[in-house]
Amino acid sequence: MNVFNSRGKRIREKDATLVFQFVFLRLFGTWLLFFTPFHLSFLLSAEWQLKEFQHHFISLYGLVTLLISLVITMICAFVYYRYRYHQIKQVFHRQKLAKMILENGWYETKQVTQESFFKDIPSGKAKEKISHFPKMFYRFDKGLLYIQVEITLGKFQELLLNLEKKLESGLYCELVSKELHDSFVEYTLFYDMIANRISIDEVIAQNGSLKLMESFYWEYDKLPHMLIAGGTGGGKSYFILTLIEALLKTEAKLYVLDPKNADLADLATVMPDVYHKKEDMTACIDQFYENMMKRNEEMKQMPNYKTGENYAYLGLPACFLIFDEYTSFMEMIGKESTKVMSKLKQIVMLGRQAGFFLILACQRPDAKYLGDGIRDNFNFRVALGRMSELGYGMMFGSDVQKQFFLKQIKGRGYVDKGDSVISEFYTPLVPKEHDFLVEIGKLANEG
Repeated sequence: MNVFNSRGKRIREKDATLVFQFVFLRLFGTWLLFFTPFHLSFLLSAEWQLKEFQHHFISLYGLVTLLISLVITMICAFVYYRYRYHQIKQVFHRQKLAKMILENGWYETKQVTQESFFKDIPSGKAKEKISHFPKMFYRFDKGLLYIQVEITLGKFQELLLNLEKKLESGLYCELVSKELHDSFVEYTLFYDMIANRISIDEVIAQNGSLKLMESFYWEYDKLPHMLIAGGTGGGKSYFILTLIEALLKTEAKLYVLDPKNADLADLATVMPDVYHKKEDMTACIDQFYENMMKRNEEMKQMPNYKTGENYAYLGLPACFLIFDEYTSFMEMIGKESTKVMSKLKQIVMLGRQAGFFLILACQRPDAKYLGDGIRDNFNFRVALGRMSELGYGMMFGSDVQKQFFLKQIKGRGYVDKGDSVISEFYTPLVPKEHDFLVEIGKLANEG
């Protein structure tokens, strides 16, 4: 059985003019549907005179019917565009994919001799004909594009195995995953990423997973620890507050550190374990580490302990250390930073099974304070707002093959959710009337 069956629409060379075909068949066909009934009886009549022809086509009557049919056609086109916009975009996508193959020459041709008008006289003329066009399939489902390309060990194999940059920029989509299967590679892309943005009310944490966009989650039980980077005005503080509010709706225990005594420090008025002084913050990190080590020992003594299972299996709550302006704090404490880094390294390496997680935020993740492999253990990484190429390199790796674009939208950035695929990201929307102190205070008191 062909693995490509039911995989979507096959991209063919004729799809390079698909938009024209689509417009001609839909709009011109619709126009004929409304224009023809006014004139069909005349055109099909056995006899007609010049005066009758002028009456139907050149007279006021003919002009009015033409205008009516054009207006109806334009209304139909508008309604179709308004309610079938995704289908129209799919046509454009398929045409772009066909043009990509043709314009890059990713196909094979052969010389075909043209037949003469007279069969017994050889023509001698030859033209090129496409003998092999790569098998590519396109499918759109629930906001995701699935593009599958057959791999045949041919001369275009390396090119077809590395299409992500062309697909992202050409189709204006974001790569979600890339999987290599037997005989084909499948690219999955988010279409219209901003349409998948959710509100703060839809951010739900359950079963070790936190929903941040439609069909987009931080699975902290499987891929622990979050690293957030972003400059002023990028939406970093609102995103952290959103995480805190969502996690408080669970049984999770939260510890918040804000060395600059800014937005997060204000939470001290409504919830416990919020610190901004150097001594208190250092003590909190030490206590968080000690609690993790203590739980690791206690878990092994529990009667229902099972090798390979985590804290949730034993009914224990998760613990989160939320650390804003991390690099500022490390610069503040000077020589003591080595000790703090050692504790944080132990937390990111050993915390997953015990349910101790680190959410660390900074303007730029400098290797000076995130060295010795600590940064590699942050599985979920978010870069918000404007960042330099160097900053993106620090976040996602200097060898990352990704084109980064700036959009003036607060809360927009890029994310790697632990699968080494970098995609566009939008933080949850927060209404202007939303008061974090009030809402977090209510949740903290309920706990």
